[in-house]
Amino acid sequence: MSRFVLIPGAGGAAWYWHRVVAELESRGHEAVAVELPAADEKAGLPAYTDLVLDVIGDSGAGVAVVAQSMGGFTAPMVCARRPVDVLMLVNAMVPLPGETAGAWWDATGSQEARAAAARAGGYPEEFDLATYFLEDVPPDLAATLMQNERPEAEVAFTQPCAIEQWPDVRTCVLAGTDDRFFPYEFQRRIAKERLGVDAEPVPGGHLNALSHPRELTERLVACLDRVDSA
Repeated sequence: MSRFVLIPGAGGAAWYWHRVVAELESRGHEAVAVELPAADEKAGLPAYTDLVLDVIGDSGAGVAVVAQSMGGFTAPMVCARRPVDVLMLVNAMVPLPGETAGAWWDATGSQEARAAAARAGGYPEEFDLATYFLEDVPPDLAATLMQNERPEAEVAFTQPCAIEQWPDVRTCVLAGTDDRFFPYEFQRRIAKERLGVDAEPVPGGHLNALSHPRELTERLVACLDRVDSA
């Protein structure tokens, strides 16, 4: 049994991970999704990091940290302060040391990649939640998500990822093959350029923990198994 600590993206809702938590627990693992105070302008990345560290506890042994989307900025800060077994990034932003989330978009060319994928896929380039986040999410879950949507405070976009280098932790990058917000080929490029690793395909769009929880869980467990057998 391993302990999975799951970090949500912008908005900070632990609920996002609830289907994956259930899948992990059904396989005998412990899973905890962290609720983040995303709307609090006095919080931001350092506060998020402290909250995740509190969940992990004094030792990261047997712990897998999983981060989605903007959670990719918090996760390396956590792993730099508490060694864990593995870090898994799911449709995540991959920061450079000292980079801010606000600067990340231009630095990576994410907007251009998103627009190019939209033209190739025949869907609107202009961002809206239905097109870019909810296209493959079951309607009942999409409705719940919209009812409980929370903003991400601007402060979190201005604070640097406070690491000197990427932490010395085995890192798996899982990229949604149908992600319209961070297109699959874009994620592959960023993973190779910034981490020197190959992104692995997983079914679904940007919110595939809601749309494809079983398949995503299988990939998380497979990443863990590879680490355990290394």
